[in-house]
Amino acid sequence: MIVTLTANTTMDQAMIVPELKLNGVNRAATTIHSIAAKPTDASWILGKHGIKTHALGFAAGAIGQKIRQILEEQGVEVDFVEVEGESRLGIALIDEATGTETTILPDTLRVRRHHIAELRVKFVAALQTATCVIMGGSLPGGMDASFYTEFIKMARKQNVPVIMDVKPEVMRVALKAGVDFMKPNAEEFSGLVGAEMSTPEDIYEAAKLIQQRQGTSSIVSMGENGVVAVLPDRAYRIPAIPIKVVSAVGAGDAVLAGIAYAIGTGKPLEEGLRFGIGTATAVCLQLGTAAFELEDAHRFMEQLELIPMN
Repeated sequence: MIVTLTANTTMDQAMIVPELKLNGVNRAATTIHSIAAKPTDASWILGKHGIKTHALGFAAGAIGQKIRQILEEQGVEVDFVEVEGESRLGIALIDEATGTETTILPDTLRVRRHHIAELRVKFVAALQTATCVIMGGSLPGGMDASFYTEFIKMARKQNVPVIMDVKPEVMRVALKAGVDFMKPNAEEFSGLVGAEMSTPEDIYEAAKLIQQRQGTSSIVSMGENGVVAVLPDRAYRIPAIPIKVVSAVGAGDAVLAGIAYAIGTGKPLEEGLRFGIGTATAVCLQLGTAAFELEDAHRFMEQLELIPMN
Protein backbone atom coordinates (compact mmCIF):
# COMPACT_ATOMS: atom_id res chain seq x y z
CA MET A 1 0.00 0.00 0.00
CA ILE A 2 1.24 3.48 -0.89
CA VAL A 3 1.15 5.74 2.18
CA THR A 4 0.98 9.54 2.00
CA LEU A 5 1.86 11.75 4.96
CA THR A 6 0.64 15.37 4.94
CA ALA A 7 1.42 17.68 7.84
CA ASN A 8 -0.44 20.72 6.48
CA THR A 9 -3.63 19.54 4.77
CA THR A 10 -4.96 22.17 2.38
CA MET A 11 -7.76 23.07 0.02
CA ASP A 12 -7.17 25.53 -2.82
CA GLN A 13 -9.64 28.11 -4.07
CA ALA A 14 -8.74 29.71 -7.39
CA MET A 15 -10.65 32.82 -8.41
CA ILE A 16 -10.35 34.30 -11.88
CA VAL A 17 -10.97 38.03 -12.13
CA PRO A 18 -11.03 40.06 -15.38
CA GLU A 19 -8.58 42.59 -13.92
CA LEU A 20 -7.20 42.56 -10.38
CA LYS A 21 -7.79 45.91 -8.67
CA LEU A 22 -5.96 46.76 -5.46
CA ASN A 23 -7.97 48.64 -2.82
CA GLY A 24 -11.17 47.87 -4.69
CA VAL A 25 -13.89 45.27 -5.21
CA ASN A 26 -12.95 42.32 -7.45
CA ARG A 27 -15.73 40.08 -8.74
CA ALA A 28 -14.60 36.60 -9.71
CA ALA A 29 -15.83 35.36 -13.07
CA THR A 30 -14.90 31.77 -12.15
CA THR A 31 -14.19 30.05 -8.82
CA ILE A 32 -12.62 26.59 -8.59
CA HIS A 33 -12.17 24.51 -5.43
CA SER A 34 -9.68 21.65 -5.39
CA ILE A 35 -7.61 19.58 -3.03
CA ALA A 36 -4.01 20.67 -2.42
CA ALA A 37 -0.85 19.82 -0.40
CA LYS A 38 1.59 17.57 -2.21
CA PRO A 39 1.06 14.12 -0.61
CA THR A 40 -2.74 14.41 -0.48
CA ASP A 41 -2.65 15.61 -4.10
CA ALA A 42 -0.71 12.44 -4.94
CA SER A 43 -3.31 10.29 -3.14
CA TRP A 44 -6.09 12.02 -5.09
CA ILE A 45 -4.26 11.59 -8.41
CA LEU A 46 -3.54 7.92 -7.75
CA GLY A 47 -7.14 7.39 -6.69
CA LYS A 48 -8.38 8.85 -9.98
CA HIS A 49 -6.14 6.30 -11.73
CA GLY A 50 -7.79 3.54 -9.65
CA ILE A 51 -4.81 2.99 -7.33
CA LYS A 52 -5.47 2.67 -3.60
CA THR A 53 -3.50 4.70 -1.07
CA HIS A 54 -3.54 5.27 2.68
CA ALA A 55 -3.55 8.99 3.58
CA LEU A 56 -2.21 10.08 6.97
CA GLY A 57 -1.60 13.53 8.39
CA PHE A 58 -3.18 16.35 10.36
CA ALA A 59 -6.54 17.94 9.59
CA ALA A 60 -9.04 20.18 11.34
CA GLY A 61 -12.42 21.85 10.98
CA ALA A 62 -14.85 22.00 8.09
CA ILE A 63 -12.06 22.26 5.50
CA GLY A 64 -10.40 19.18 6.96
CA GLN A 65 -13.68 17.31 6.65
CA LYS A 66 -14.03 18.42 3.03
CA ILE A 67 -10.52 17.17 2.25
CA ARG A 68 -11.38 13.82 3.81
CA GLN A 69 -14.58 13.61 1.76
CA ILE A 70 -12.83 14.43 -1.53
CA LEU A 71 -10.15 11.80 -0.92
CA GLU A 72 -12.62 9.13 0.14
CA GLU A 73 -14.66 9.75 -3.01
CA GLN A 74 -11.54 8.71 -4.95
CA GLY A 75 -11.20 5.51 -2.94
CA VAL A 76 -8.43 6.77 -0.62
CA GLU A 77 -8.23 5.24 2.84
CA VAL A 78 -8.06 8.32 5.09
CA ASP A 79 -6.84 8.24 8.69
CA PHE A 80 -6.07 11.84 9.64
CA VAL A 81 -5.34 12.99 13.18
CA GLU A 82 -7.87 15.67 14.12
CA VAL A 83 -6.01 18.70 15.50
CA GLU A 84 -6.84 22.28 16.47
CA GLY A 85 -7.63 25.24 14.26
CA GLU A 86 -8.61 24.67 10.64
CA SER A 87 -7.01 22.98 7.65
CA ARG A 88 -5.57 25.61 5.36
CA LEU A 89 -7.55 27.26 2.58
CA GLY A 90 -5.16 28.67 -0.01
CA ILE A 91 -6.47 31.50 -2.17
CA ALA A 92 -5.18 32.09 -5.72
CA LEU A 93 -6.26 35.27 -7.53
CA ILE A 94 -5.74 34.91 -11.27
CA ASP A 95 -5.70 38.16 -13.23
CA GLU A 96 -6.96 37.51 -16.77
CA ALA A 97 -5.72 40.88 -18.00
CA THR A 98 -2.07 40.22 -17.13
CA GLY A 99 -1.99 36.44 -16.77
CA THR A 100 -0.46 36.82 -13.29
CA GLU A 101 -1.41 34.87 -10.18
CA THR A 102 -1.40 36.11 -6.58
CA THR A 103 -1.47 33.45 -3.87
CA ILE A 104 -2.46 33.84 -0.21
CA LEU A 105 -1.53 31.00 2.16
CA PRO A 106 -2.79 31.36 5.73
CA ASP A 107 -1.38 29.46 8.69
CA THR A 108 -4.43 28.03 10.45
CA LEU A 109 -3.60 24.47 11.55
CA ARG A 110 -2.49 23.98 15.17
CA VAL A 111 -0.56 20.80 15.96
CA ARG A 112 0.40 19.88 19.54
CA ARG A 113 2.84 17.27 20.83
CA HIS A 114 0.11 14.78 21.62
CA HIS A 115 -1.15 15.07 18.04
CA ILE A 116 2.31 14.13 16.72
CA ALA A 117 2.40 11.21 19.16
CA GLU A 118 -0.96 10.01 17.82
CA LEU A 119 0.24 10.30 14.22
CA ARG A 120 3.39 8.42 15.13
CA VAL A 121 1.30 5.44 16.26
CA LYS A 122 -0.75 5.48 13.07
CA PHE A 123 2.38 5.76 10.92
CA VAL A 124 4.12 2.81 12.60
CA ALA A 125 1.03 0.68 11.98
CA ALA A 126 0.79 1.79 8.35
CA LEU A 127 4.45 0.94 7.72
CA GLN A 128 3.69 -2.74 8.29
CA THR A 129 2.02 -2.95 4.87
CA ALA A 130 3.53 0.11 3.17
CA THR A 131 5.37 -0.22 -0.15
CA CYS A 132 6.52 3.42 -0.11
CA VAL A 133 5.73 6.73 1.61
CA ILE A 134 5.17 10.14 0.02
CA MET A 135 5.93 13.10 2.30
CA GLY A 136 6.10 16.79 1.59
CA GLY A 137 4.56 20.21 1.51
CA SER A 138 4.71 22.93 4.11
CA LEU A 139 4.63 22.50 7.87
CA PRO A 140 2.07 24.17 10.16
CA GLY A 141 3.31 27.00 12.38
CA GLY A 142 5.36 25.81 15.34
CA MET A 143 6.66 22.69 13.55
CA ASP A 144 10.11 22.31 12.01
CA ALA A 145 12.05 19.92 9.79
CA SER A 146 12.75 17.56 12.70
CA PHE A 147 9.21 16.25 12.09
CA TYR A 148 10.27 14.92 8.70
CA THR A 149 13.60 13.64 10.06
CA GLU A 150 11.82 11.46 12.60
CA PHE A 151 9.27 10.04 10.18
CA ILE A 152 11.83 9.40 7.43
CA LYS A 153 13.97 7.43 9.89
CA MET A 154 10.93 5.43 10.99
CA ALA A 155 10.25 4.46 7.37
CA ARG A 156 13.90 3.68 6.70
CA LYS A 157 13.98 1.39 9.75
CA GLN A 158 11.27 -0.68 8.08
CA ASN A 159 13.03 -0.51 4.66
CA VAL A 160 10.16 1.49 3.18
CA PRO A 161 11.29 3.95 0.45
CA VAL A 162 10.49 7.64 1.01
CA ILE A 163 9.60 10.09 -1.78
CA MET A 164 9.64 13.82 -0.93
CA ASP A 165 8.90 17.27 -2.28
CA VAL A 166 9.71 20.08 0.16
CA LYS A 167 11.40 23.47 0.07
CA PRO A 168 15.23 23.44 -0.17
CA GLU A 169 16.02 24.19 3.48
CA VAL A 170 13.86 21.26 4.59
CA MET A 171 15.22 18.98 1.87
CA ARG A 172 18.76 19.49 3.18
CA VAL A 173 17.60 17.95 6.45
CA ALA A 174 15.69 15.19 4.65
CA LEU A 175 18.79 14.21 2.66
CA LYS A 176 20.69 13.61 5.88
CA ALA A 177 17.84 11.45 7.17
CA GLY A 178 18.01 9.20 4.11
CA VAL A 179 15.19 10.14 1.73
CA ASP A 180 15.17 7.91 -1.38
CA PHE A 181 13.61 10.17 -4.03
CA MET A 182 13.11 13.92 -4.25
CA LYS A 183 11.09 15.94 -6.77
CA PRO A 184 12.15 19.61 -6.84
CA ASN A 185 11.69 22.04 -9.69
CA ALA A 186 14.77 23.70 -11.19
CA GLU A 187 14.53 26.76 -8.93
CA GLU A 188 14.23 24.62 -5.81
CA PHE A 189 17.07 22.38 -6.95
CA SER A 190 19.27 25.45 -7.50
CA GLY A 191 18.47 26.60 -3.97
CA LEU A 192 19.31 23.16 -2.63
CA VAL A 193 22.76 22.94 -4.24
CA GLY A 194 23.55 26.64 -3.85
CA ALA A 195 24.20 27.33 -7.53
CA GLU A 196 22.15 28.29 -10.58
CA MET A 197 21.05 25.17 -12.46
CA SER A 198 20.03 26.46 -15.88
CA THR A 199 20.54 23.47 -18.20
CA PRO A 200 19.72 19.74 -18.13
CA GLU A 201 23.47 19.04 -18.09
CA ASP A 202 23.97 21.24 -15.00
CA ILE A 203 21.16 19.45 -13.19
CA TYR A 204 22.41 16.03 -14.25
CA GLU A 205 25.92 16.61 -12.90
CA ALA A 206 24.69 18.02 -9.58
CA ALA A 207 22.04 15.33 -9.14
CA LYS A 208 24.59 12.60 -9.93
CA LEU A 209 26.77 13.88 -7.06
CA ILE A 210 23.78 13.81 -4.71
CA GLN A 211 23.02 10.25 -5.78
CA GLN A 212 26.62 9.18 -5.18
CA ARG A 213 26.98 10.93 -1.80
CA GLN A 214 23.49 10.66 -0.31
CA GLY A 215 21.88 7.79 -2.23
CA THR A 216 18.96 10.04 -3.18
CA SER A 217 17.48 9.98 -6.67
CA SER A 218 16.38 13.33 -8.14
CA ILE A 219 13.52 13.99 -10.54
CA VAL A 220 13.88 17.67 -11.42
CA SER A 221 11.19 19.48 -13.43
CA MET A 222 12.23 22.37 -15.67
CA GLY A 223 8.92 23.57 -17.10
CA GLU A 224 9.05 23.82 -20.88
CA ASN A 225 12.56 22.30 -20.79
CA GLY A 226 11.18 19.01 -19.53
CA VAL A 227 12.49 16.79 -16.72
CA VAL A 228 15.85 15.36 -15.70
CA ALA A 229 15.63 12.09 -13.75
CA VAL A 230 18.79 10.77 -12.09
CA LEU A 231 18.09 7.29 -10.73
CA PRO A 232 20.44 4.95 -8.81
CA ASP A 233 22.17 3.53 -11.90
CA ARG A 234 20.80 5.46 -14.86
CA ALA A 235 19.54 8.90 -15.85
CA TYR A 236 17.15 10.38 -18.40
CA ARG A 237 16.26 13.67 -19.99
CA ILE A 238 12.55 13.77 -20.75
CA PRO A 239 11.54 16.58 -23.14
CA ALA A 240 8.29 18.39 -22.40
CA ILE A 241 5.36 17.72 -24.71
CA PRO A 242 4.40 21.02 -26.37
CA ILE A 243 1.03 22.16 -24.99
CA LYS A 244 -0.67 25.41 -24.07
CA VAL A 245 -0.30 25.49 -20.28
CA VAL A 246 -3.43 26.64 -18.47
CA SER A 247 -2.10 26.02 -14.95
CA ALA A 248 0.84 23.94 -13.73
CA VAL A 249 -0.31 23.90 -10.09
CA GLY A 250 -0.22 20.30 -8.87
CA ALA A 251 1.78 18.99 -11.84
CA GLY A 252 4.76 18.13 -9.65
CA ASP A 253 2.48 16.16 -7.36
CA ALA A 254 1.59 13.93 -10.30
CA VAL A 255 5.29 13.09 -10.66
CA LEU A 256 5.36 12.08 -6.97
CA ALA A 257 2.38 9.86 -7.69
CA GLY A 258 4.15 8.31 -10.67
CA ILE A 259 7.26 7.29 -8.73
CA ALA A 260 5.05 5.87 -5.97
CA TYR A 261 3.01 3.98 -8.57
CA ALA A 262 6.15 2.27 -9.91
CA ILE A 263 7.46 1.33 -6.48
CA GLY A 264 4.05 0.37 -5.12
CA THR A 265 3.23 -1.95 -8.00
CA GLY A 266 6.73 -3.29 -8.66
CA LYS A 267 6.94 -1.64 -12.08
CA PRO A 268 10.18 -0.24 -13.57
CA LEU A 269 10.89 3.34 -12.54
CA GLU A 270 10.74 4.28 -16.23
CA GLU A 271 7.06 3.32 -16.22
CA GLY A 272 6.57 5.47 -13.14
CA LEU A 273 8.19 8.42 -14.92
CA ARG A 274 5.83 8.00 -17.86
CA PHE A 275 2.85 7.70 -15.51
CA GLY A 276 3.84 10.75 -13.48
CA ILE A 277 5.02 13.10 -16.23
CA GLY A 278 2.18 12.11 -18.55
CA THR A 279 -0.31 12.89 -15.81
CA ALA A 280 1.55 16.11 -14.94
CA THR A 281 1.22 17.22 -18.57
CA ALA A 282 -2.52 16.54 -18.39
CA VAL A 283 -2.71 18.59 -15.18
CA CYS A 284 -1.25 21.57 -17.06
CA LEU A 285 -4.31 21.63 -19.33
CA GLN A 286 -6.75 22.29 -16.46
CA LEU A 287 -7.50 25.02 -13.96
CA GLY A 288 -7.58 23.80 -10.37
CA THR A 289 -4.83 22.10 -8.39
CA ALA A 290 -3.94 18.64 -9.79
CA ALA A 291 -7.08 18.53 -11.96
CA PHE A 292 -6.79 16.38 -15.10
CA GLU A 293 -8.62 14.06 -17.48
CA LEU A 294 -7.58 10.40 -17.57
CA GLU A 295 -7.76 10.32 -21.38
CA ASP A 296 -5.23 13.15 -21.60
CA ALA A 297 -2.90 11.49 -19.08
CA HIS A 298 -2.81 8.18 -20.97
CA ARG A 299 -2.33 9.94 -24.30
CA PHE A 300 0.66 11.90 -22.99
CA MET A 301 2.21 8.82 -21.34
CA GLU A 302 2.50 7.22 -24.77
CA GLN A 303 4.11 10.30 -26.29
CA LEU A 304 6.91 10.80 -23.75
CA GLU A 305 10.51 10.15 -24.78
CA LEU A 306 13.08 9.05 -22.20
CA ILE A 307 16.54 9.97 -23.51
CA PRO A 308 19.46 8.33 -21.63
CA MET A 309 22.01 10.78 -20.19
CA ASN A 310 24.74 8.36 -19.13
